[in-house]
Amino acid sequence: MTAARPTLRPLDDALAELLGHASLLEGLDEVSTFDADGRVLALPVVSGLQVPPQDNSSMDGYAMRSTDVPRAGISLRVTQRIPAGAVGSAVQPGCAARIFTGAPVPEGADVVVMQEDCEALPESSDLRVNTAPQPGQWIRRAGEDVTLGATVLVAGQRLSPAELGLAASVGMATLVVRRRPRVALFSTGDELVMPGEVAPADMHPGAIYNSNRFFLRSLLVRLGCVVTDLGIVPDQRAATVDALRAAALTHDVILTSGGVSVGEEDHVKPAVAELGRLDLWQIAIKPGKPFAYGHIGQAHFLGLPGNPVSSFVTFLLLVRPFILSLMGVRQIAPPSAELRADFDWPRADRRREFLRVRRNAQGGLDLFPNQSSGVLTSAVWGDGLVDNPPGRTVVSGEAVRFIAFSDLLS
Repeated sequence: MTAARPTLRPLDDALAELLGHASLLEGLDEVSTFDADGRVLALPVVSGLQVPPQDNSSMDGYAMRSTDVPRAGISLRVTQRIPAGAVGSAVQPGCAARIFTGAPVPEGADVVVMQEDCEALPESSDLRVNTAPQPGQWIRRAGEDVTLGATVLVAGQRLSPAELGLAASVGMATLVVRRRPRVALFSTGDELVMPGEVAPADMHPGAIYNSNRFFLRSLLVRLGCVVTDLGIVPDQRAATVDALRAAALTHDVILTSGGVSVGEEDHVKPAVAELGRLDLWQIAIKPGKPFAYGHIGQAHFLGLPGNPVSSFVTFLLLVRPFILSLMGVRQIAPPSAELRADFDWPRADRRREFLRVRRNAQGGLDLFPNQSSGVLTSAVWGDGLVDNPPGRTVVSGEAVRFIAFSDLLS
């Protein structure tokens, strides 16, 4: 009698359950703002000042009273020079102050005229203004960027260069961030060989280089994880159990590649069940159906399929949001856009498909011709994925949902 075909779980259901297990990691770090790129903010940043602290010039030019220049061609006496960092004296009627970008606007002045619209008169300190200025022009108002007491960065925000600059602009030399997840990574498979161990010409039949180890480690590091690379574990039940038991002692997450299918040499799934518990492992996506989640002691277990594109895609769709949730990131869903498909996809699948595509010069999407789960060149050629619902065909010219790799790889 043929065994019943396992029920596949919809991706959204699996992701919701997975995120339900992603309890916030304990532990905080206080780091220099210089070194906080990519970290997750644990405490909000509240400004103790306004930015700019006072009205300042946004141009090199001259500060003056607009009422003194009702029309072009008026001459004024230049009585002072105010570089950035200096404070000038009040501008008197009929006078102007030479001022530079970022310098505080002196009392009395209500306008800055850029130097290109002014003309220094020879053999005098007088200035001819060749335009009739409007009050307030070329002045950055105090507090127009940040007001006193404003929350400029919220807890759960992942810090990028712009956020670091904003934190520095309100005087934050250090930031309190979530600690990095500790992740143990290993691959399984007797067919795997590390680059450099065997020359391509000497590879024995059936052997393949371990590409998954390289891109998975890189993806984890980009997310801010502290990664322990445990290498390649042999396709043996005892070796797999030993590797999992040791990794669970000192890591928050164990991530494996391969061994979560149903073959006789796939030992990861039963090894996890022996040491802890396994909660789910069949997802209705293509590529990437074999996916496992469970616990070994206090460590989360995530098992990816061995095919490289399957492993790559399931990491982006499931592991990435899980890791971000552990760190308390508020926004984990990547943005998407409706773009035109410049290809046909006549073969509908019962699973939700993620097709490797590339944007073209006409604003549409081209499809990589080979969508096999083993063709890693598709992920290099492409710049994103089309999220194609189950049972849907695509006709050229239709709108499809596009997710850029640039939003999934950071």
